[in-house]
Amino acid sequence: MGTGFALDARLAADTVAVADLPLCRVLLMKDARFPWLILVPRRAGVSEILDLAAADHAQLWAEITQAAAALRAETQPLKLNIGALGNIVRQLHVHIVARLDGDAAWPGPVWGSGTALPYDAPGLEALRARLAERLGG
Repeated sequence: MGTGFALDARLAADTVAVADLPLCRVLLMKDARFPWLILVPRRAGVSEILDLAAADHAQLWAEITQAAAALRAETQPLKLNIGALGNIVRQLHVHIVARLDGDAAWPGPVWGSGTALPYDAPGLEALRARLAERLGG
């Protein structure tokens, strides 16, 4: 599965691994302002959802639903923002952002909104572990 897959260096630098689902690596953004997961299908050279094989396409949507449910259960957000942009990082990845009333960018988009606020190490690990457990890990 995923022969030749390598995580984009920018995603690796900005995230911590949470879990590997059947198709996607699940990452947590290292920005304490926004609870934010990123799903990266472990398929080399894919930049668009429509480029996935039919079975992978269906699996991606199932995993988006699974990850979004885990994030919602953990954070109780006002809204979940789900999207695949890829304007800067070309590797296919899907953002799932829990939006909280009054968060640092509310009600605007999180992209380009201020400077990331790092988690403290124990807080990051605790959230990562809780999300991993909710994802079945």
